[in-house]
Amino acid sequence: MLIIAGTLKVKADHRQAMLDAVAPMVAATLNEAGCRDYVFSADPNDPEVVRLYELWDDEDALKGHFESEHMAQWQARAADLPILGRDIAKYTISAVGPVR
Repeated sequence: MLIIAGTLKVKADHRQAMLDAVAPMVAATLNEAGCRDYVFSADPNDPEVVRLYELWDDEDALKGHFESEHMAQWQARAADLPILGRDIAKYTISAVGPVR
């Protein structure tokens, strides 16, 4: 399994526009094979931060996501948004268990 997690920094007065713009891509992605979770959310502690969390079955599923039409459409929309920075990483998960 893979986790993609990180943050996008936006101007506070543009954060909701960014979340609105990404909503169609999120909805489509949640229907992709191998996608277990996919979330963009406003950070409640910082008005300039949007948090990203994705959970994928494997690398092939993630590759399919990057090749999808809805991802291409999102990237075209994102080019017009004032995204000031990104800090996103991919984590490969070898085991999953409960938190104690």
